[in-house]
Amino acid sequence: MQIHIAADGVPIYLQIVNQVRYLVASGRLTPGEELPPIRTLAENLLINHNTVARAYRELEAAGVVEMRRTAGTYVSDQGSPLARTERIRILTERIDALLAEARQMNVTLDDVVKIVQQRHTVMHAGPD
Repeated sequence: MQIHIAADGVPIYLQIVNQVRYLVASGRLTPGEELPPIRTLAENLLINHNTVARAYRELEAAGVVEMRRTAGTYVSDQGSPLARTERIRILTERIDALLAEARQMNVTLDDVVKIVQQRHTVMHAGPD
């Protein structure tokens, strides 16, 4: 599991939460897969283990992971509905950014939709 901490003003525990949620949503972490132990991840990231523990608690409260006493932390078996919800959330954020940029560039919604449809056609075109 690859987690990267950035000095961007976002609390470290929240960066971990967001990245784990993304990894689950993208299928890079699958239901039943074990996450690194708290102390191991903290050592790898060079952060306090309480920060990782807080992130894991947040993830557990959200239903993303389940913490099993003395057995570790695992991606929840309920990963599929969460993964779909998380994918939609991620796409919504990207669409919001796209629409804001299009507005700044004076590109109409109709033109954005046409471009998306064209790109979809190109991406799904079979080999000749």
